[in-house]
Amino acid sequence: MNNKSDLGFHAFIRGIILFGFALLILGLIISDNIKYYIAPKMMPFIYFSVIVFFLLGIIQIFRSTRKGDAEEDTDCDCGLDHQVSGPSWIKVIVYSIFILPLLMGFVIPDQALNSKVAANRGIIYGSGMNLAKTVDEEQSATPKTDQFLNDPEGYLSSLEGKEEEEDIEHFQIEDFYDEDWFGEYYDELMADLLKETVIEVTDQNYLDIMTLLDLHLEKFIGKELEITGFVFREQDFEETRLVVARFSMTCCTADAGVYGTLVETADAYLYENDMWIKVRGTINKTEYHGYQLPIVQLREVTVVAEPDSPYVYPSFR
Repeated sequence: MNNKSDLGFHAFIRGIILFGFALLILGLIISDNIKYYIAPKMMPFIYFSVIVFFLLGIIQIFRSTRKGDAEEDTDCDCGLDHQVSGPSWIKVIVYSIFILPLLMGFVIPDQALNSKVAANRGIIYGSGMNLAKTVDEEQSATPKTDQFLNDPEGYLSSLEGKEEEEDIEHFQIEDFYDEDWFGEYYDELMADLLKETVIEVTDQNYLDIMTLLDLHLEKFIGKELEITGFVFREQDFEETRLVVARFSMTCCTADAGVYGTLVETADAYLYENDMWIKVRGTINKTEYHGYQLPIVQLREVTVVAEPDSPYVYPSFR
């Protein structure tokens, strides 16, 4: 294969790959299955990417059919060699890196993240603030003086590795509560919820209510709560306990976290993992692995279909 036909062939293959990705994303948009992978706020970027893939694909296809002197394609006085070098098997491997994920995107069925993913990633009870706060308190109570005296070099070196980690740990929701905009919003929301006969957890207020239950659990004890999610269980759960959980997504599935509420009922065994249920019960508090958590004493439960939007999203108010 001469230089001209070789470059044309590779341009054609690249064009087909770009068209493939464009069609894959377009298919996800049309079928509305894009919701399983991308948060709604990212959709403008997805639309832009489809347009770019199509345009680049058209350019590559046009290059593959262009006729002219071979030297014009291989020598443009830029100082670079535009020929695709290397043995054929190397080229096959390189294109496979793009083609195989593309084929998997068309073949593998689209579905929401489930309890198996939750088990691997770990579930956050409530908003996770109680757990984070307890960890910080334990760390602050550690006798750092004794550590330094016993192993000065080891202690100083450990500080270097923990600086960034501590910065992340200490930026918890309660750190912002003193801010006017933050505390005022949650105080108003709490006042409104306490007036309700039944606190209904929706897709829009899910994370806000999880936060309030962590911040002011005592004030909500005895209130009725209605919440929908999929069933999840930890391996060490009692037979009477399960979790009603939802995945929260900020950008895409890569950053998805699992937020759940403990539910207690004698009929817990009737509900299998990944089954979607709507529960209603009384808010109480319990301990799990030494942490105080809200728990719903079940009164009513209904098996429901997976909602159109299986994930919840931060409101960023």
